[in-house]
Parts: sequence; structure tokens; C-alpha cells
Amino acid sequence: MSLGRVCDCMGRLPIIAAITVAAVLYSLGRAGAAPGDWQWAQDPGSHCKFVAPVSLTSGPTFWIGACVDGKASGEGMLRRRDGDKVGAAFFGRMKDGVPEIGVVDLTEGYRAGSFSDGDIGSQTESDPQDRINAFRIAAEAARLVGAKYAAEKNAASARHYEELAKTLEQQND
Repeated sequence: MSLGRVCDCMGRLPIIAAITVAAVLYSLGRAGAAPGDWQWAQDPGSHCKFVAPVSLTSGPTFWIGACVDGKASGEGMLRRRDGDKVGAAFFGRMKDGVPEIGVVDLTEGYRAGSFSDGDIGSQTESDPQDRINAFRIAAEAARLVGAKYAAEKNAASARHYEELAKTLEQQND
């Protein structure tokens, strides 16, 4: 190999490095995205802001839980609604309006895990402990929602969320 050939290749290294860096950043997806890149939503009643997992789909979504500085915080539930029809729900923990960990209850089953790539449990190979923690936290969130309804004297809804909490806990058995 001649020196001229080596020097010709050296001129392309910055391009190869840039392509490699771009590929790595692309593979990180939205998990590495800045909070400004997330799609923020707002509870129509309380005006509490949050980022909903994409598996909830778009539309009116309501937050039941604490709202600190205008953002969903702590354990609670994001519930999607279409008029009088209930949709998918996220039960879990929020921090500064962004989901951390929990479970999305879909008609076809559960998505459980940490929030990344804009959704819950979107990792191809989720850590088993992460999944266990997600169901545990989701059960706590469902109990919190049930307690809210019990305080409002809505016994049927309180009972529903207490039963759901038990079902979520059983997913780890």
C-alpha cells in the first residue's frame, strides 16, 4: 500500500466518524431526546401537563394524581377517553410530567417497564426486575386512584381500581 493511498483514506475518517456518531444517536431514539422534543399534553379539567406514552394514542387524556408546578408528578393514572368511552390507561410514576415507569393497560394486554423511545416498555429486551417494579408501581398507582374515588363516595369506581391493583400485582406471580 502506498503512502498516497493511506493519505487518501485518512481524509475520509471524519466522514466515517460522523456517520458512526449519527447512527449511534439515531439508535438511542427518543430516550436520548431533549424534553423539548416530547409532545406535551394537558388534562382538559385540571390543566396539569404531561407527556403521554404513545401507546395511549392521541386524544383527550386525563391525569389522576398529584400536579406539582403544573406537571403530573408521583404515582397516578393517565386515562385516555373518547367521549363516554374509556380508552387505554397508564398506571405508574411521573416526574416533572414525564412517565418514569409503569404499565399501559391496553385492550390486547399490558406494556410494562420504563419510559423510553416515547413509550412504556418499548425496549426489545426489558430487564425482568424493571418489569417487576413496573407492575408493583402500577398497582400502587391503581390503589391511589381507588382511594381518590372512595374519598369522593364513588364506591363502584373505588372497587374497580382496587380489583385492578390486585390484578396488576398478580402479573408478577
